[in-house]
Parts: sequence; C-alpha cells; structure tokens
Amino acid sequence: MALRRIAESRNRKHGKDEVIQEFGTVYPVPIGLGENVRSASTSALNPLLANTMVLRDLYKKHHWQVSGATFYQLHLLFDKHYNEQVELMDALAERIVALGGVPLAAQYDVAEASTIARPSKGRESVPAQITRLLDAHEQILVQSRRAAREASENGDDGTNVLIVSDVIRTNEMHVFFLSEHLADGDPHGHQKAG
Repeated sequence: MALRRIAESRNRKHGKDEVIQEFGTVYPVPIGLGENVRSASTSALNPLLANTMVLRDLYKKHHWQVSGATFYQLHLLFDKHYNEQVELMDALAERIVALGGVPLAAQYDVAEASTIARPSKGRESVPAQITRLLDAHEQILVQSRRAAREASENGDDGTNVLIVSDVIRTNEMHVFFLSEHLADGDPHGHQKAG
C-alpha cells in the first residue's frame, strides 16, 4: 500500500523536462513520521545543504589559490576538508530524499539559498581565506544546532542524529584545525584560543 502511494504521488510520466515532484513538497514515505515533521525537517535541511555546498566550494577555491610559507600544509588540509564536506553534502541530500523531499542541486539554486557571502574571484591572503572559512563554519554550526533542536522536538531522531553526529562534529573539527593556523590578533576578529 505504501509503495502504491509513493508511485502515485510521484505521478510517473516519462517525458522530457517533466517535473515529477515540486521543490518544497514531501511525498508519503512509510518511516513513521508525519508529513508536517518531514516537511519541517526538509525545510531546515535544504538551507544547511546549500551552505555546505558553498563551503565545499570555498575549500576547493582556497586549495587552488593558497600561497605562502604554509602552502603545502594548507593545500592538503583544504583538500581534506573539501572531501569531508562532500560526504556531509551527500548525507544531507540523501536524508532529504529519505524524508520524501527534494534536495537543492543546481548551482544557481544553491547560491540563492545560501547565506554564506560570495568570495572574491581573486586570490586572498591566507588569513583572509581562513577567516572566510571560519565565518562559513560558524554560520553552518549555528544553523545546525537550531535544526537539530527542531528535529529533536519534532521526534525526527534520524535528522537530529545526522546533524549532531556528522554535521556539527565535522564542522567543529574543521574550525579547530583552521583556528590553529591563525596568528593572535587576526584583523577579522577571530583569535586563536589561548
């Protein structure tokens, strides 16, 4: 019965450029969560996915453009963090689908939904790169904590666990590693803990 409802809700017509599910909707899935809970979770996860995708791209930009005395270490670190953000991005998108939703995927939709400031096209100094990454991580962490609390209050344990165990812990670890590269008195206000 549940499978029939899923198939019917997706309106399986096979044609070019035919949308089978509108963005912002959820289709019925038999996971024991009501439509209102699944809708609230996908509404919280999509902006988090957008910011994660932008952060991923910032890491690759900085990986390609880093320079200076710590080039090699940061080049490797930025690439490692990039790959870890890719894993988070995939987990977030798959959770949205598991809830019956539609994840953001196209660059222009991601750019529109993200709250992370667009970087310069040019090469930035290492302190500016790290500060930009720290700012993005902070936005994601604040957003993640809010989404995790909401998911927990709504009884969506799967979303809560994903956010707390994967998104928050990974981003906090990235902040720790990045912060260690900042000199005291960074002009952007981030300071290495003392």
